Amino acid sequence: MLVSTIGSIVRSFVDGVIAINEELGILWYDIKEELPINVTIGESITHLIDYNTKHLINNDTFLLEINDKQFSVNVKVFSEEPTYIFLCLKEIKKEFTSAEERLYCLEKIIESLDEGVMMSNFEGEITLYNDAQEKMEGLSSQDILGKHLWSVYNYNPQYSEHRHTFKTGKPIYSRYRAHSTVNGIPKYVNYSTYPIQKDGKTISVYSLSTNESKLKDRLHQTIELKRQANIKGEEKAHSKNGTIFTFNDIKGKSLVLLDLIKEAQNVSIHNADTLIVGETGTGKELFAQSMHNHSPRADKPFVAINCAAIPENLLESTLFGTVKGAFTGATDQIGLFEYAQDGTLFLDEINSMPVTLQTKLMRVLQERLVRKVGSNDVAPVKCTVISACNEDPEKLIAENKMRLDLFYRIAHTSLYIPPLRERKEDVHFFINYFLKSFQAKFTKRVPDLSNILQKSLLQYSWPGNIRELEHLIENLIIRVPENADVIEVDHLPSYMRGKILMAHTNNSADQSNEMQRPLKKIFKSSEKQLIETTLIQSDWNVSQAAKKLGITRQSLQYHIKKHDLEKPTPL
Repeated sequence: MLVSTIGSIVRSFVDGVIAINEELGILWYDIKEELPINVTIGESITHLIDYNTKHLINNDTFLLEINDKQFSVNVKVFSEEPTYIFLCLKEIKKEFTSAEERLYCLEKIIESLDEGVMMSNFEGEITLYNDAQEKMEGLSSQDILGKHLWSVYNYNPQYSEHRHTFKTGKPIYSRYRAHSTVNGIPKYVNYSTYPIQKDGKTISVYSLSTNESKLKDRLHQTIELKRQANIKGEEKAHSKNGTIFTFNDIKGKSLVLLDLIKEAQNVSIHNADTLIVGETGTGKELFAQSMHNHSPRADKPFVAINCAAIPENLLESTLFGTVKGAFTGATDQIGLFEYAQDGTLFLDEINSMPVTLQTKLMRVLQERLVRKVGSNDVAPVKCTVISACNEDPEKLIAENKMRLDLFYRIAHTSLYIPPLRERKEDVHFFINYFLKSFQAKFTKRVPDLSNILQKSLLQYSWPGNIRELEHLIENLIIRVPENADVIEVDHLPSYMRGKILMAHTNNSADQSNEMQRPLKKIFKSSEKQLIETTLIQSDWNVSQAAKKLGITRQSLQYHIKKHDLEKPTPL
């Protein structure tokens, strides 16, 4: 029976449950034997409750006194057919009768918290680990209670924050770190660590962790509200931070694109350097600006530079700055790294940067310090760096056009924008989108595309991606006569007509495998290669290898496990 099933579940949390119907008749009950409450199924609840003064509405709570005992009664209404009303009773005790009961209540409170709680003793053994902490870190309290922190989280005991707090008696505030991994995915949490002291002596240490997903949601909402508040009626006005695009400007309906937008939004919350890989015309700067405007840095400068558009001898001084007399005509000038301040520096077409300059850039990103050309002084780099590459990084590394260590530095996080030919549903979307857009722009009636032309456009490989499709549709709208019934193949520009018709004839069967090559796999393989090479060069000394890579020992150990790397067994 539904009423007994629901009642039994609720009963596990309270001292007693009485289920009644809308006519106040008692249908079912389950009450602790020691409580002085007499209930009979079928009779009215009014012999216990004065219904004239109590309103049985959902989530209402009131006090009830029976035989000198007080109860808190919470009303739960299940509006099904028929409607059931559950009266959830909890005895109110005037005081705790024993330390054992008091401890029991405190443990129940800890288990009900949304915040994660973990406690350890002087030996570093985990003594408390609540449900919320389990959900955040993906671990089970049964597996880790009584074990040492460093054996559970796999780190050197000398780096234990709990041990440090035990020795110093000082709390550690607002850390953001992943101590555990599940299926190779790090579980990041925000936490603070506090000592518990008695008679001036630390007897235990605990960490209080906050649910990261809720924080992210709130931050997303705050940033989005702030972004909307800054829009003052102009359809597309240059923002004060140097951008014109947000995620609202990224169009398309393919699942891969929508997933990529979500991934980019999550990445933008953290101040992590990012590499965006995509062919020409896929919208790399559109994503970069959108990520900046979705981030906590939205009110800071967004500074963009195309590395392919500036000569090598000027690119270094443009990025790093100069001092007067560094070379003929040099003046005191700050570079873009300093100019970007606490904002974002966008390095477009970084694959065009000379290898000699890549070495200097790698040092800046590693040390987060920049030195002007001709100066011995350094300045801190505070900006987040987003780089963009329009070629396969794996191919560039193999051809010695990009340093592998630079790739590892700029690709802390990597985003791959698939070409338009891999998103056929977006081709169809953009055809209709640009037709409507240019119809409004030119105030010109736009007929439909002929079936042959539409099929040809869908089968074309679009090497220039969205930009090429946009220009083609604009050409079609300009060229088609106003009295035309449909837009025909003959209305295509002559330089495009042959290529598109050939694509239709061949049904895209001869598309180059190189053009179809997925780039997503390169990031893991390149990262693994760099880590393995560095470990071999360091004779598998993890501390030395971590120092060379510019990461913590704990982070390197995580990546060693992630890539299943093992130290070779000596013969």
